[in-house]
Amino acid sequence: MDNEEAFEYQTPPSFDRVVAEAKGSSPGLIVLLVVGGLLLLFLVSNYVMYMYAQKTLPPKKKKPVSKKKMKRERLKQGVSAPGE
Repeated sequence: MDNEEAFEYQTPPSFDRVVAEAKGSSPGLIVLLVVGGLLLLFLVSNYVMYMYAQKTLPPKKKKPVSKKKMKRERLKQGVSAPGE
């Protein structure tokens, strides 16, 4: 009987570690900081790569305008097409 009464007031060793760790930073906060840090790192690296690409890549070439479209635009502006 004495053994059972003494056992009721003792906590298992695994719970002692949980209580001791809970006094520090919570695991949820650590996960939040890690995920937030990775997200911030991702966004900053994307911005850096975008700025690098803007400086190094040549500008995009415009599509050539077809003769038919050029003729239509000139007619809208009131300028006759050459040769007409």
